[in-house]
Amino acid sequence: MIKIFIDQGHNPRNPNSGAEGNGLQEGDLTYRIGIKLRDLLNSNPEFSSVTSRNTPDEILGTSNATSLAARANAANSWGADYFVSLHCNAASDPAVKGSEGYVYSLSSSALPLAQSMLQGLYNITGTVSRGVFARPTLYVLRKTAMPAALLELGFITNPEEAAAMNNDPASYATGLYNGITSFFT
Repeated sequence: MIKIFIDQGHNPRNPNSGAEGNGLQEGDLTYRIGIKLRDLLNSNPEFSSVTSRNTPDEILGTSNATSLAARANAANSWGADYFVSLHCNAASDPAVKGSEGYVYSLSSSALPLAQSMLQGLYNITGTVSRGVFARPTLYVLRKTAMPAALLELGFITNPEEAAAMNNDPASYATGLYNGITSFFT
């Protein structure tokens, strides 16, 4: 059984509340998409999945640092095989759109997983991939004991992508799920 830890990036409010845009909070969108993705994975006997946040109002940590540590520590303690952190991107220009991924290093086995999840997102939602990049400074990529991918699912500051993530979280979860299962086949 493949153990996938789903981190719904950010909290619903501070500390570590994340980006805002179009009247939406990043932590609310990632929570809903993450729960749906966890449920899809758990419906497949080849996977076991847990989430970092188990209720919409759950706050992890008392600061940005302890919020991030709680996520990495939970995945490490559970013995996850892979760590997937879900986020929404933001930009000053509301026209900027697309999804992208981050891994600790381009030699990580998380790279093809991130690429597969971005392809899965595109196949279901039409969100164009902006690529996968190395970002060794990101805490959850540095402090997890397993291959880790951080995905920016879309831009919360783009009206169309924000509405799509808010109104149809199941499509985002399905795209990610399809990308994960494709990676393992």
